[in-house]
Amino acid sequence: MSEHSNVTHTEAPKKSRYTVWAVALMTAAAVVSLRGLPMMAKEGLTMWFYIGFATLFFLIPGALVSAELGGMFNKDKGGVYTWVKEAFGAKWGFAAVWLQWIQNVVWYPVVLGFVAATLSYFVGNPELASNQWMNFGVVVVVYWIATFLTMAGEKSYGKASQWLFALGTLVPGLFLMLLAAVWLFMGHPMEMLQTSVSDAASASNNQVHAWLPNISGFGSIAFLAGTVLLFAGVEVQGARANLMGKPSRQFPEAMILASLIVFILFTLGSLAVASIIPMKQLSLTAGIMQAFKEALDIFGLSWMVPVAAAFLALGALGQIVTWVGGPSRSLLQTAENGEIPPSFAKRNKSGQPVAILILQACIVTVLGSFYLIFPNPSAAFYLLSAMTVSLYLLMYLLMYAAAIKLRYSMPDADRHFRVPGGKLGMWLIAGGGFLAVAFALVVSFFPPNQIPVGSPAMYVTAVFAGLIIFGGAPFLIQMFKKASWVQNLSENKSK
Repeated sequence: MSEHSNVTHTEAPKKSRYTVWAVALMTAAAVVSLRGLPMMAKEGLTMWFYIGFATLFFLIPGALVSAELGGMFNKDKGGVYTWVKEAFGAKWGFAAVWLQWIQNVVWYPVVLGFVAATLSYFVGNPELASNQWMNFGVVVVVYWIATFLTMAGEKSYGKASQWLFALGTLVPGLFLMLLAAVWLFMGHPMEMLQTSVSDAASASNNQVHAWLPNISGFGSIAFLAGTVLLFAGVEVQGARANLMGKPSRQFPEAMILASLIVFILFTLGSLAVASIIPMKQLSLTAGIMQAFKEALDIFGLSWMVPVAAAFLALGALGQIVTWVGGPSRSLLQTAENGEIPPSFAKRNKSGQPVAILILQACIVTVLGSFYLIFPNPSAAFYLLSAMTVSLYLLMYLLMYAAAIKLRYSMPDADRHFRVPGGKLGMWLIAGGGFLAVAFALVVSFFPPNQIPVGSPAMYVTAVFAGLIIFGGAPFLIQMFKKASWVQNLSENKSK
């Protein structure tokens, strides 16, 4: 039995405590991004299938499992690293946190491309969104700003991410919902219903219901992987369970509250976009700014487009700040355990892993150059998104498997919160989540029919190459692991 099974869980020092609302908002900030609303809205009535699948088989299982594991190891700061390590050993724990970390690094240029688009609307020149140097410049400048905010300390960037999430995601999201409500109250028809009925009339016999996808192959439901990715991230705050006053009660409450916020924003936000704008007019490359522009133009409020762009840019920055701190904090645990060179265990005065933060900022800068290599920013956007999906889903497979394994290997450990239903309940929740993620992972290798990705062969090759290179890296590092890494750390601790 692991040494953690007999650990007495203590409350976090008062100066470092997080409230339920603080952790819930930070978790929601890590998950919710309004840039995904047009993609779901473009699916019309079938959006309910995708949102329902992601919520029932991914968001809820992820929240419940991370709540149990986070409360179980609330004295550790390793998050998914600790969870998987206790179940399958240090090698797999390192692989899990590496996947969580590296998918983030690949994802940053994607969300920063969205920031570049919003800023182009802010300055009144939407054409800048397709400018290569504009995209590259935003990736570099904004990410380094987020890095320095993170270096200021846990509390500093924690408060910043909460405020940025509220101003840049909650406010514009609720405003868009209000516009849609007023639009429908004025007697205008819901565009989603009209378009869906029209499409259903011409659909093939494979579509059994207007609310279900017209399945003609894996490519027709490839959006499933993208939707699941939009709901990912609920586990990132597991590493902060030990920073709450009473993690046994507060962390599960925070996870449940965060799940509700995420579900409501995604569902009502997608419905708002689909109510006002015809699906065929929605552009995925332009993102949420096109939806805001269309909605505001309808009401003669075009002057508010730059304002909406500024708020959305702040929301994206808040999401980046949240993610910069979370996985890097977990990767720090691997450095302190000698899984990677001890130089990465170096911290600044605020306790932040400086070497890890600088390394990932440098990698993001290099990946940002993809916007210079590909003339069309959408090409870089889709390739990076595809790699992100496969890497992240692989990490979730390890997390769910670890939760099931620990129910048997550490049955008496103090969990504070347990997935209800005993071992059967864990098999149903974590096992169901595992199967859903495995299915989404398979689907992610198929180019979606709804999006022009160029050469299908290039798309599949890029996804496979990213999974092999980035997914295989932790095992390659383990092959060259040196005993001196652990020895150096022991000597530094003894000084």
